Amino acid sequence: MANSILQNEKECLICGSTQSLEYHHIFFGANRKISDREGFTCYLCHTCHTGSNTAVHGKDGHENDIMLKQAVQMAYEALGHTTEQFRQLIGKSYL
Repeated sequence: MANSILQNEKECLICGSTQSLEYHHIFFGANRKISDREGFTCYLCHTCHTGSNTAVHGKDGHENDIMLKQAVQMAYEALGHTTEQFRQLIGKSYL
């Protein structure tokens, strides 16, 4: 499992909390292994991960979910990868 390409500190990437942290795969399901391999992961507090309606896995969390997907794609491309390489990994561009 690679280190996150989004963060070095163990804190919620959305709100900055250091309490009740949970490990989040930005691309989950069929792309979970890609997230692990490429560092498309981050820490989120329980509230921002699954504990509220606006959490990335909550019923109204789509905006936060997309924000994380865009952030990880920008970080991946800042490392010298292309948008096409990202598409080949994940299946689409979020930018």
